[in-house]
Amino acid sequence: MKSLIVYCSTHGTTAKAVHLLRKRIEGDVIAINLDKTRLHSDLELFDSVMIGGSIHGGSIQGKVKKFMKEHEDVLQRKNLGLFLCCMREGKEAQEQFEAAFPANLREAAIAKGLFGGEFIFSKMNFFEKIIAKSVNGETEDLSRFDVEAIHEFADAFNHNHKYIPV
Repeated sequence: MKSLIVYCSTHGTTAKAVHLLRKRIEGDVIAINLDKTRLHSDLELFDSVMIGGSIHGGSIQGKVKKFMKEHEDVLQRKNLGLFLCCMREGKEAQEQFEAAFPANLREAAIAKGLFGGEFIFSKMNFFEKIIAKSVNGETEDLSRFDVEAIHEFADAFNHNHKYIPV
């Protein structure tokens, strides 16, 4: 099984989640951070694709949105996993997940995950700090990073993976 993880990580939390996922997903796993690298491979080379990002200013990164839009048809035919890092919990986190990923991809996904998030003030610029304080009332580092949710996502992904002939 050959899997691709495509993601964006603004301050490193999503990258940390991807690192844990790579260790737990069965088979060969390649990770591409769209903030640093352009995808040069054909998606048809992969049995499965996982897509993730984080919420900033109420939405997922634009490069993740663009990737999903450009590859929507191929993604619907793959073993697909979708994950999101965000600071919201419960119903609000679910609403952010639904806003981040198109309905057709959410329906096609064999695994979906909400991995929590982090406010790392030392990595934020001035405006990000103001937003974190005004929207969330936070002024210090805070972690709601959910390792167990990452493990559950990986286990569900491995268990639900199906053979898709080329």
